[in-house]
Amino acid sequence: MRILLLSDSHGAIPHSIQPYFSQVDEIWHAGDVGPPQGLDYLRTFKPIRAVFGNIDGKEVRQQCPEYLYFNLEGVSFFMMHIVGRPGKYNAQAKRLVQHYKPKVVLCGHSHIALVCPGIFPGSLHLNPGAVGNHGWHKNSTALRFQVEQERIFNMELIDLGPRGQAQPMHFF
Repeated sequence: MRILLLSDSHGAIPHSIQPYFSQVDEIWHAGDVGPPQGLDYLRTFKPIRAVFGNIDGKEVRQQCPEYLYFNLEGVSFFMMHIVGRPGKYNAQAKRLVQHYKPKVVLCGHSHIALVCPGIFPGSLHLNPGAVGNHGWHKNSTALRFQVEQERIFNMELIDLGPRGQAQPMHFF
């Protein structure tokens, strides 16, 4: 399975990300979608898995849970918008991650792309940064990777260039 991980679109998805949609099997969004039309738009390309973020309203929260725990190809994933970074998880995230003990923690919120070891031996912590135009990040980013036979590999940080230059698709 080839995965594209997004976060923090805040109602704008750059046109420059579209070629990547055809190169993956699923799109995952780690919160702060913005208006629900963003979810509808992503669904026109591929199946999605998404959680709501702190800026998401009632309509997105009705479609997306606060967190997801799931297994894919023998790899366990935990996705929640506001987690923190390994060693500095917020109380709720720490409790849930310690409960589920996932192989991979997926999050957003910071607008900082981060791929690093997780809190358990052999685990990963992934934050794709922010794909949208709102926030203080300088470049729009996403992560792409593969999951097969109990492993995650071919991790790639996609740098879409300076935020705001990518002619975003606004959904508001």
